[in-house]
Amino acid sequence: MLGSGDNSVLVRAENLWKRYGSVEALRGISFHINKGEVFALLGPNGAGKTTTIEILEGLRQPDEGTASVCGLDPTQEFSRLKQRIGAQLQATVLPDKIRVEEALAIYASFYEHTASIEMLLARFGLVEKRRTFFEHLSGGQKQRLGLALALVNDPELVLLDEPTVGLDAMLRRDIHSLIERFREEERTVVLTTHYIEEAERLCDRVAIIDRGQVIALGTPRELIERSGKGTRLEIRLLKPVPAERLKQLDAVVDCREADGTYFLHAQPPAPAIASLIRFLESEGNALLDLHIARPSLEDVFVEMTGRRLEE
Repeated sequence: MLGSGDNSVLVRAENLWKRYGSVEALRGISFHINKGEVFALLGPNGAGKTTTIEILEGLRQPDEGTASVCGLDPTQEFSRLKQRIGAQLQATVLPDKIRVEEALAIYASFYEHTASIEMLLARFGLVEKRRTFFEHLSGGQKQRLGLALALVNDPELVLLDEPTVGLDAMLRRDIHSLIERFREEERTVVLTTHYIEEAERLCDRVAIIDRGQVIALGTPRELIERSGKGTRLEIRLLKPVPAERLKQLDAVVDCREADGTYFLHAQPPAPAIASLIRFLESEGNALLDLHIARPSLEDVFVEMTGRRLEE
């Protein structure tokens, strides 16, 4: 952790605990977020991501630990903090009969400093929907309106809780483009997600959360490089081979088989491929297909927890 006097840190969480009855939603979470970063809390449903975001927003108090956001205590200085942050929850819920521009105007009335409503309508592709009732918006339009509402006070920090959940691939790409624009503006963004590719594509740093604890933190590249399993080779063979035999090849760290496809983790990959070819030739076997993939954050998560994110 950086020192408390470092003014490059915009968000700091120190040993956060939160319990709901006998359930420990957070168990000593700590991290910091620098100004201008796009930072992800990555983990499965129920990991504690939303609870963490709600504490940073000042909507919940931790049972133990402290948080500092924009130099303010969210639990003691909520009124001041809300002027400086914007937030989008998992689902944007507004009255059915409120129009898009009315919602923006009402939200703007809550703040001392606001962005231009016309600019927000244009930026989020809502100009033609400005007079449309909320109930008539599509799911993607509601998500874009939620993002516009999060920026109505021109915040220095934007907190997004699962901003693309439930959206199709095209709408997810649209939201990704908007988040990338936030980075270009040097606006700090904290988002929660359980989508691996989202964290890898968008984020400067990632905190992987599981069962209320941060189990890994760093840039996507750093986390992947820490994985002990190396590059993944996916192969199909002319004749079946025991996976344990392939695991004995040079530079192969691990091997498993599923539905006729062998998944080898190699470190480094070149000697493993050469050893595989020699082995197949000696056995009178042949390689039908080979796909090489670098490790992903999913591999890191599985390695650390023994589970996949969607479980």
